[in-house]
This record gives sequence, C-alpha cells and structure tokens, in this order.
Amino acid sequence: MEPVDYRRAERFLIRRDPVLGAIIRQHGRCRLADAQHEDPFRAIVEAIVWQQLSGKAAAAIFGRFLGLFPDRRFPAPAQVAATSDEQLRSIGFSRQKIGYLRDLCARLETGALPFERLDAMTDDEVIELLTQVKGIGRWTAEMVLMFKLQRPDVLPVDDLGIVKAIRAAYGLRKDPKPDRIRQIGEKWRPYRSVASWYLWQRRDNAPLKA
Repeated sequence: MEPVDYRRAERFLIRRDPVLGAIIRQHGRCRLADAQHEDPFRAIVEAIVWQQLSGKAAAAIFGRFLGLFPDRRFPAPAQVAATSDEQLRSIGFSRQKIGYLRDLCARLETGALPFERLDAMTDDEVIELLTQVKGIGRWTAEMVLMFKLQRPDVLPVDDLGIVKAIRAAYGLRKDPKPDRIRQIGEKWRPYRSVASWYLWQRRDNAPLKA
C-alpha cells in the first residue's frame, strides 16, 4: 500500500472540519509514523498493554515490561513465552492479559498468525485474523492497523479517549455513541486515523506513543 502523506492529510482535515482544524494547529504535525514498528508482535503486545488503561499507566507498565529483558530491548516471542506469570504480575500485568500474551506466543509458534501477510491484507482481513487471538478484540486490531500498518482511515469508535475528546471538542452534552462518532467522522474520510491521532493528543492519552 502507498505510504500515507500526513502533510496532505493535515491540510485536508483542516479544510473539511474547522473544529478538528483548530486541534491540528494547536498540536502541530501528525506523528503517527513515529510510532510504526517493524515487528507486528511488538505492536500487538503494546496494544494488549494499553487495553483499558490510561496512557500514563500503560506506558509505565510497558517500561517495566522492557526492563525484564536484556538491555531493555523488545523481546522475541520465545523470550516472552519463557517469562513467568509471577514476573509479569509483578510489573502490573493482570492474569487476563498474561493469558492473552500466552495465546499470542503460542499462535506465533504454530504459524497460526502469518504476520508476513498483514501488509497485503485489507483492513477487514487484518481485523478478522487478529481477533482470532484470545483477548484481541476489534480495538486492539485497529491499533495495529493504525500504528504498525499505518492504515490511514481507521476510526476506533469504542476508544474512550476518542469518545471523550469528541464530546469536549464538539460541545456535546453526553458521550457520543458509535453511530454518532461515525457520523461526525464521515467528513474525515479517507484520513480518519489521522483525525483520531489528533483527538488523542487533545486528551494526552494516545495509545502506543513512540
């Protein structure tokens, strides 16, 4: 797929949506590309860490996770698989998330997750594949699409940060439902990932920050 032209996306969004345009001008250039990782395993592990946590809490746990391995380098699946439950719990992983990591590593070992094919898949195909892993729902798959695969038009309507940012930015009386978020986001196509990134910056809780 063609690389995303983020400067073009910014100009497009500023023209299409004055509210979002003000946020873009406040926060400067989009840095979604800075968060791209060559390793999809890392992207999925980070997405699991960020599930149901604030950005600061997740970043702290992820930092302790890296501290379990030599030189704080991101580990290979075999290294994660060899880490004990006790070690993972001690740095803040819940039993549930430990189970997710175990299932992910096992599927990689058996070849059930063909990561080498992700770049050639459509967004829906990637979501279908990744959500077969225990604990990986649509939100986690969307984070991989946005931050690893750099897909430009993903709108995570169930993300609490997006919900709260839209409510505040657009002066809504209550948290918008997914259908309302999709309606608001129609004007952002084909750059809804970029719009989402700016909404996260407004609340300072972007997942998978570089």
